[in-house]
Amino acid sequence: MESLLASLRAAAEPTRLRLLALAARGPFCVSEFTAILGQSQPRLSRHLRLLCEAGLLERSREGARVWFDLPAGAAGALARVILDRLPGNDPVLEADRRKTARVLAERARIASESFVRQGADWDEMRALNLPAATVSQALLALLPEGPLGRLIDIGTGTGGALALLAPRITEGLGIDASSAMLALARTRLARDGLTHCVVKRADMYRLPLSDGAFDLAILQMVLHYAEDPAEVLAEAARVLSPEGRLVIVDLARHRRRKTAERLAHRWPGFTDEEMGRWLHAAGLHPGPATAVSGPLPVRLWPALREPVV
Repeated sequence: MESLLASLRAAAEPTRLRLLALAARGPFCVSEFTAILGQSQPRLSRHLRLLCEAGLLERSREGARVWFDLPAGAAGALARVILDRLPGNDPVLEADRRKTARVLAERARIASESFVRQGADWDEMRALNLPAATVSQALLALLPEGPLGRLIDIGTGTGGALALLAPRITEGLGIDASSAMLALARTRLARDGLTHCVVKRADMYRLPLSDGAFDLAILQMVLHYAEDPAEVLAEAARVLSPEGRLVIVDLARHRRRKTAERLAHRWPGFTDEEMGRWLHAAGLHPGPATAVSGPLPVRLWPALREPVV
């Protein structure tokens, strides 16, 4: 009971309620909260610390930035119950929402300019002139009808798979090692109002997640960058629930080595034989692969986690 009372006391303050309402729209850093609420950083840092100590906010660091978001589980559910009691037409909250739109637009601008300055190509499908729409349709065709449960998108990039599958999942988590990619993904998710999807910085070889936490895992245009694809697949299998599903979208084996070298690919695509071998070693049962033709051949490899006997 004391834990619940502590959470309620932490939320019972106007600025902290506004912070919770903003965090329900997606993760924000302190400087963004400062721009939206018009309060000093030291003051907001104190409020954020109290909310984190009460378990109503979750704090995560990416490089020099710290992001604040609603946590998963019971604490996040309590925060949403509190927020559901706020009037939708409250003038203070409406003003916050208008300022939030400007801050998110600025976030996208900064992220895009950063990519231009660094000469990075933020959309690999476009960089390779691949038929992205056809690939998306092939991915959807491999998935069962109806709700898909919890999704982890490993190597999420700009969050395309999260956005595609958002209408059919209960929760979505995208992980990526690139802070610049995650900035673009956050902008996309916030723009589309996909508050049940979040992204975080993490290592695909060591996911900071519990065993069996997800019903579906996607690896889209990721494995050809991996030093050890078999280890990545084993880690993806670990976080899948019993009879959970994995779909790999990647390049089939090709001969365009100059393209692979230019984009720093570790692998010139994959064969069905080596993919099947890695999937079996990870405790996954491969299904029939799907081919998508284009300038480079794309292949989709589905697999189910083998049930524990």
